Amino acid sequence: MVTVSTKGPASSRDSFGCPFSKLYKDQTLSGGNLKLFRKGTLDLRLEQVETSASDRGFLVGISTQGGHSRRIFHEHHAVDHQFEENSIYIRNLAEDYRADLSGPFDFLLLEISPKALTRIAEEADLGSVNGFSGEINGLSGMTGSKDPVLANLARALIPAFERPEEASALFIDQMATAIGTYLVHQYGGKHPALGARSRKLSRSHESLAKNILLENLDGNISISEVAGACRLSRGYFIKAFRETTGQTPYQWLLNERIRRACEMLQQPEMPLAEVAIACGFADQSHFTRVFANIIGATPGNWRRGALL
Repeated sequence: MVTVSTKGPASSRDSFGCPFSKLYKDQTLSGGNLKLFRKGTLDLRLEQVETSASDRGFLVGISTQGGHSRRIFHEHHAVDHQFEENSIYIRNLAEDYRADLSGPFDFLLLEISPKALTRIAEEADLGSVNGFSGEINGLSGMTGSKDPVLANLARALIPAFERPEEASALFIDQMATAIGTYLVHQYGGKHPALGARSRKLSRSHESLAKNILLENLDGNISISEVAGACRLSRGYFIKAFRETTGQTPYQWLLNERIRRACEMLQQPEMPLAEVAIACGFADQSHFTRVFANIIGATPGNWRRGALL
């Protein structure tokens, strides 16, 4: 299941050392193997941020806006960093951290445990110049570098933070897998195996996967559950499903929901709110927004045209 929460100040600072009193955005998104956060402040200057070393793994931050800077203190020196839009940082949480933060920010944060990182590497189609290897020691640390690819992947999660009632486990799990795979490719020293063959689902696996998805029209089922039913890893399943159908599992299910909605809309006596719920949408507003984005017309206008 997917949950989004806005945490109150149970303590004076969050788990990354930021004072709660300075954060106007403080949300947590649960889904997939990554812990996902959105943190934002409007203050020009924060109190000093400090965290002690832990075994939590790695923290990846993606800046959605410019104008933020931080002075990071190391054992014998300090370094200043500027964050532009789509700048990222990668921190090893096994190291002590102390920094002065200046300027407003809006960060998407991904916390990856060592166990999750290992699982992502094992499930992805990874190899090295010496052959296949699922082992990974960690992610390369960096601060302030631009990565538009990672930024675009992470930004896709923003609607889930803004409208948590519409977020689906299928979408979150799919995006978490894509982000995790990209991170181990780009910053984990692992690379896609050369000459990897095209992968497609068998007919039985394709049928099973589609049936499971259709039984969960609202998307509240994870990639892990569908892939597990097919006895496949998440990474393999997503790639094979896409090569078999031309769509990701979430895209395929979303199109099926719209197709069913079009069939129901041709029944003039059926209220739009009932069509929305029957097709797995959170409510009529959610249905209208998604339908209009895909079809190019609101459900009501489409129905009037179809019934002429």
